[in-house]
Amino acid sequence: MDITTINHAMQLHANLLKTGPFHTQTPSLIKLLTFTALSHHGNIHYAHAILTSIPNSTSHLWNTIIRGYSISSEPKEALLLFCKMLNQGSPSPDNYTYPFLLKSCARLHAPEEGRQIHAVTFKTDLQSDPFVQNSLIYMYSNCKEPDASHKVFDKMDHRDVVSYTSMIAGYVDNRRSVKALDLYGKMEREGISPNEATLLALLGACASTGALSIGQKIHRIICRKNRGCEAKIFTALIDMYAKCGCIRCSKKLFNEMPRRDVFSWTAMIEGLASHGLCEEALLCFHSMKEEGSEPDQLTFTAILSACRNAGWVEQGRQIFESMLPEYGIKPEIQHYGCMVGLLARAGLLQEAEELIRNMPIKPDAILWRTLASACKTNGNISRAEFLIKQHLLEIEPKESGNYVLLSNIYASVGKWQEKAKVRKIMGNRGIGKPPGQSLIEVDGVIHEFVAGGSDHPEAQNIYRKLEEIGRKLRTEGYHPKVSEVLLDMDDEDKESALLHHSEKLAIAFGLISMRKGSEIRIVKNLRSCEDCHNAAKLISKIYQREIIMRDRVRFHHFKDGSCSCGDNW
Repeated sequence: MDITTINHAMQLHANLLKTGPFHTQTPSLIKLLTFTALSHHGNIHYAHAILTSIPNSTSHLWNTIIRGYSISSEPKEALLLFCKMLNQGSPSPDNYTYPFLLKSCARLHAPEEGRQIHAVTFKTDLQSDPFVQNSLIYMYSNCKEPDASHKVFDKMDHRDVVSYTSMIAGYVDNRRSVKALDLYGKMEREGISPNEATLLALLGACASTGALSIGQKIHRIICRKNRGCEAKIFTALIDMYAKCGCIRCSKKLFNEMPRRDVFSWTAMIEGLASHGLCEEALLCFHSMKEEGSEPDQLTFTAILSACRNAGWVEQGRQIFESMLPEYGIKPEIQHYGCMVGLLARAGLLQEAEELIRNMPIKPDAILWRTLASACKTNGNISRAEFLIKQHLLEIEPKESGNYVLLSNIYASVGKWQEKAKVRKIMGNRGIGKPPGQSLIEVDGVIHEFVAGGSDHPEAQNIYRKLEEIGRKLRTEGYHPKVSEVLLDMDDEDKESALLHHSEKLAIAFGLISMRKGSEIRIVKNLRSCEDCHNAAKLISKIYQREIIMRDRVRFHHFKDGSCSCGDNW
């Protein structure tokens, strides 16, 4: 008879106590501990108390309680129980013990404790057990140590779908999606078929890199496996297509969904907002409510992003102010971030600052950086400088973006000595500026470009194409925006630096390597500069090619000399 409630479990416990000493292998005892430790209706502390009352308990029973703690709100207790297990000397931990411990370390983001457990597996000669190795990969990935995960992966004698999935998901979570897709290629060559978790991780990798053709390949695999009707898969596909720049594919999939949940609605609203289709995003938001699906925190982030991208100040205010009274959702930091961005872009700097200062939660660096950037854009240099020094450098003393912003502010008004001081501080503190990086996928291969880079196999042809682009741009009346180059150099050198920005290198490569007339899709890690934005508009007109670029802020669809963002990003 199955146990269904904690009261039922307690009755069984009482009955076992009446019948005499516990026999550790009895099905009733195992059932009792399993329910109380692992069921949502159980009680892990009650299970622990039962364990301590059992003399000579087995490793299976200890593992059950350790597992229970690993999935509870107190994963640290799993590690403490393991220490007690070791101190008692019996029973000995086995290959089921360590995976639960490593899961606890992963949830606690405790790599040091994870390394200690890793060391213990060598003492117990379980370091090569596949269950332990897969758990080590998961733990190190969750603790933001993908290189350590890869070391474990490389030493495995036998890799299965779980090993590959843990490694791929770890790379995606640690922003190494190109490596994740490379590893999938190896997985295919070894003849290992992906499971649902693998497919979801791969769709995430495609979304972050803009790898549309690989994403389409994954979609075909999903269709062959008949997994396309599942809401989770549908939502991941909608998100992938939107982030790869193919919003029409997202809309088609969304319209074909037999049943939509809050996650699919949110993915669609977010995708529309990022592509500047803000009116459609708002209609989608209203349709969601009409169909009886309640928006959650992520939905409000998506729709407020649409308001920010469209510059709808009043609409944004109304939605933001409706969250708590109408939906019972307390605004979080990301919602305030959308509102600050919306107000700041509209030039309502005083209102944006008042919103930050009156927040019921502590503002983060993103809010202050948004406001400081807006102050710089609006020419209020002294206020921008004050906000950076007073808030940003206090909150994030080692974040390169804060120093770069301050440095750029000084450069924009010709304060080269002040700029040099900031750069010197960065050097002394070992703070480096992340390089501009652009990704473009051609024939299923992802190519990476950095500003001024020359290590690509087609570098000579790319730079030749750039020279041609430069000549044609000047014929069209293009004048490089040299003020974007915040370095103390002459205008000729500044023009050269602008021409070699990462997205221009990627565009040039797309023009020489892709079929004539095909769309050029680029993913950039930073906000696109004004010069590259202007150049991309003209290139789309000169070469009659649509260029779809995703920068850190939003999508830009360049076509026939104009951009979908309306030059507002």
